[in-house]
Amino acid sequence: MEQLIKDLLVFRNERNWQKFHNPKDLAIAISVEAAELLELFQWRPNEQPVDSVLQNNLENEIADVLLYLLLLADAAKIDILFAAQQKLERNKLRFPISTSYGIAKPDDSSEMI
Repeated sequence: MEQLIKDLLVFRNERNWQKFHNPKDLAIAISVEAAELLELFQWRPNEQPVDSVLQNNLENEIADVLLYLLLLADAAKIDILFAAQQKLERNKLRFPISTSYGIAKPDDSSEMI
């Protein structure tokens, strides 16, 4: 992951794009890319398997979302892997197996995942 982040920042800096990568615009870009990811499934039957075309499109859209997330984390000076690990640990406490197993939306009045 560290090498990916370094490569991404070099790519961005070589093009002098850092000035465009403020947290607001990066958050918007993530939302746009996530919508493009969602669009791949629009009107697609649930039982339809993932074929090679969808697989390729998924790879591209997932990569776009990830790269923008990494750029946002960099702009906000957030260690994305640490933040994700901390969130997972909090979710383990909020959603213990004993009350969450097999339940799509456990009853929890605290913040969403």
